[in-house]
Amino acid sequence: MSMVAGREPSADGGGLSIDHGGAIAVDTEQLRDLGARMRSVASEYEHARAAVRRAHALISSAPETGSGVDVGALQRSVERIDELCVEIENACTGTLVMADAFEVVELRAQAEALALTDAAAASAVQARADRLVADDERIGTMAEWLVAGWKERRFEGLGEQYDLAGALPPLFLAGAMVGVASGLGTVRPGMTLAGKADPVQVMPVKTSAPNAPAGLAAAFRRIPGAASQVAVEKYTMVGGATRYVAYVAGTQESLPWRSGKSEPWDMKSNIELYQGRASASYQATVDALGAAGARPGDQVDVVAHSQGGMIAAHLAMESDFEVSMQLTAGSPTEPTLGEDQTLVQLRHTDDVVSALAAGGSAAGTGSPDSFTASREGDPHDGMQDLQLQTHHLETYIETAEMVDASGDPRAEALDDYWDELGQAVEVERTEYHAERKG
Repeated sequence: MSMVAGREPSADGGGLSIDHGGAIAVDTEQLRDLGARMRSVASEYEHARAAVRRAHALISSAPETGSGVDVGALQRSVERIDELCVEIENACTGTLVMADAFEVVELRAQAEALALTDAAAASAVQARADRLVADDERIGTMAEWLVAGWKERRFEGLGEQYDLAGALPPLFLAGAMVGVASGLGTVRPGMTLAGKADPVQVMPVKTSAPNAPAGLAAAFRRIPGAASQVAVEKYTMVGGATRYVAYVAGTQESLPWRSGKSEPWDMKSNIELYQGRASASYQATVDALGAAGARPGDQVDVVAHSQGGMIAAHLAMESDFEVSMQLTAGSPTEPTLGEDQTLVQLRHTDDVVSALAAGGSAAGTGSPDSFTASREGDPHDGMQDLQLQTHHLETYIETAEMVDASGDPRAEALDDYWDELGQAVEVERTEYHAERKG
């Protein structure tokens, strides 16, 4: 059973791991509550130890009565209870120290994020972390272990995955290291897109009236490709209120020498978004939402793959839309979302594009219902490595199917979201094709 829905990692036979993301895997308050409850058990053992000791002392001091009491066995019981009391006390102490270590990691991550927008608040949060470390030197050491272990796990599977890909791994891993060093892999508060995007033209190419998706895999299957890069579904709910779901594709043109031409979802846009600059693909997505009827303040949820994940991050953090649900697969970045925004991320540990996110925030991000589902997308060496198969949307859909079937409480909590969409009285889906002007 999970300690806390949305926090405790889980895994199945297929290698799928589901957790809140980052180095924080448990809720610190519930961990402290567990330590307190263990301490109450320890007090019961103390009472039992005192009672057995009194009995042992009484029997040992009494004259021989021939009662048949095995004094040696009683002495061994006293010794074993003593050992159990020590073990329980150590477990209580260790649990409470670990809770403090998790909190230090979380506080340090919060301070780092706040430093960009509120230096005074960042200093106050950092001071809280420093006080915890000052109280017990073990706390700081454990916090460093947690972050070090998380950093090691971020690139699991990359080393052996691309043995046949020649220079490809060093190029992507160099990019990942740059993301780690510069913080580009995490979109933090205040990091709005700079500059002006290339002008684009957005045209509707297909309309339909589907039912709401019934699960995570079904949602990712709705991401368009080829003839269109964005699809927007307008949901008219009972009573007339409207809401939207945008499905944003990944890179459509990956050849560097063809960047900057008519296709907005190209490497030029990839670089611009990763470096925090406005891109034609982002502008096209905003324009598509406007063409579908979405207005400032409207609820717009996002389902996105790859480059679309970077677009989703900025839609959630700086657009005029209210983005409360964001589902991404293989995104090169991770947004820093509020407690009222849910982020569901699919990541493959051997996906070089996902590795550019550098693991995101050490404390995770988003609401308590947010989670990251990860696995090794392709454990086998082969020519498919040259095509980045582990990054393909089809491979991530397989992971989404595993999440749907996992029985994990965080994944099952998404059922409420699908059910809510399913109550719409009308669904209008429009797919859009975008091109750069000129």
